[in-house]
Parts: sequence; C-alpha cells; structure tokens
Amino acid sequence: MKTGNEMKTESEMKTGKMILTIIVSVGFLLLASVAQELVMMLLSTAGIPAWLYHIVGGFLYAALAYLLVRLYCTKYLGKKMLDFCIPKCRIQIKWAVTAVLLPVLVSAVYLLFPGNYESNPLDAGVKAAFVTRGIFLAGLGAGVVEELLFRGLLMNAVIKKWGRLAGILAPSVLFALLHIIGMNFSLLSCVQVMVAGTMVGVMLSLIALEGRSVWNSAIVHGVWNMIIIGGGLTIGTEINEYSVCSYVLETRAFLLTGGEFGIESSVVAIIGYIAVSLAAVWMIRREQGKKVRTS
Repeated sequence: MKTGNEMKTESEMKTGKMILTIIVSVGFLLLASVAQELVMMLLSTAGIPAWLYHIVGGFLYAALAYLLVRLYCTKYLGKKMLDFCIPKCRIQIKWAVTAVLLPVLVSAVYLLFPGNYESNPLDAGVKAAFVTRGIFLAGLGAGVVEELLFRGLLMNAVIKKWGRLAGILAPSVLFALLHIIGMNFSLLSCVQVMVAGTMVGVMLSLIALEGRSVWNSAIVHGVWNMIIIGGGLTIGTEINEYSVCSYVLETRAFLLTGGEFGIESSVVAIIGYIAVSLAAVWMIRREQGKKVRTS
C-alpha cells in the first residue's frame, strides 16, 4: 500500500519531461559509449596496451554517465539523485552475495551438461586484455552505466508519471530491445532475447527498488557480465575466440543454449532471473508490511 506522499511523488513528472527523460537516457548511453570508444582508440593508437586502456575505458564510461545523469537530474529537473534511486555508492551485502551466486549457479548447471573444455592458445598480454575487458568494460562500465540510465533515470521517470508497474516494464522491454537492434538474429532468437532481456530488466528494476539504490542492481548486473561474458570461461555451443577458455556444449537444444544470443537468454538463465525477482518482490512486500504496521 502506497502512502499519500509516495503517490504524489510517483505522479509529479509532466508528460513532456518524462518523454524527454527517456530520449535523454538513450542519448546519454550513446554519448558515453562513443566517448569511451574514442578514448580507447586514441590510447591504442598511442601504443598503450589493451589491458590498460580497457581499465581506463571502463572507468571513463561509468564516470561520464554518472556526471551526465547528475547534471540532468539536479540542474534540469531540479531533483535530488535519491529521487532516481541514485544515493551515495553503497551496496547491500545480500545483493553482493546474489551477484555472485546467480551467475555461478547458472554456470554450474551448464557444466553438468555434456561438453568439452577448449583453451585458446593466447599469450599473457592477450589474456590480460580479455580479462580486463570483462571486468572493466562489460562489468564495471556496462553494469554501472546501464543501471544509472535504465533503473535510475528512465525507470523512475516513468514511475513518476505512470506508476510502478509501467516503470518496471517499459524500461525493461526497451532494455531487451536494445540487445537485438542491429543483430542478424532469427525470429525465434529475437523472441527468446526479448523474453530473457525483459526478465533481466524486471529483476534489476526490482532490486533497485527494493533498496532504493541502483548500486545494488549495478553489482548484480556487473558481476553477471564479468562471469558469464567476461572473457574468462565462456559457455556456449562453440569456441569463443575472445575468451581464455570455452566450455563447448554438446546439446543444441534451442531453449537450453539460448539460441544465437547465448546462455544469457536460455531457459536456465530465465529461471534464475525469475527466482531473484520473486525474492526481491517478497522483500519489498515485507518492508511495506512493516511500514503499514508501524504507521
């Protein structure tokens, strides 16, 4: 049950500003991405090793997105960052633990399936580049930036106009859609990615709302990326040339392999997303129950 103040907060954004915020969120994502790529290209041209410019690129990506979001929220919208689930950086232990358990358990399920380990013959420099790309670009960079924009700016703008359900679903569908734009996937793969991507978005939205902090969803998002697509051990139907080691599955069952997108859109991963989502819903309802009993 929402209090009067909560209902007022969720309906205080005008339609024009809400639409602009959606556009701005996508624009900030593109701007930060382009800036990151340009800086890394310049560093590469200057002879800086890949592992080092991956670290620089990851921090730059996250810092630039945070600065853009902060300026937009405080200067244009005239609101506090906390109004968009962006408090000071602090992560709850339960979500830090979840961040590790979710990808580890999903990976463990697949390692029980028949398959073969395949190592790429790489020198130390290339291995370092793969690992730092996974940690700082896919993990830190993408995890922080996408949470600031989708679960911070965008989700809360929609909530303030249309309520919590729309605020959770609309950015989640957009989040999924961005993962198939420009990809030459089959129709079946597109459907599976949309379902999985939307469920990921819902899960991360609920995590952010549970603690009113995108840093909780960012740690879950970032660690997932580090472990599943980070370039250490990749699980799929073929050898990943951008990974230190691959576990090549023998099965070709579409729902299990995730199709062209990979195991992130598989039924195993989706079950994981749903389980964490249900846990977050339970925590939210429990906290709401406490507030009702004490009011």
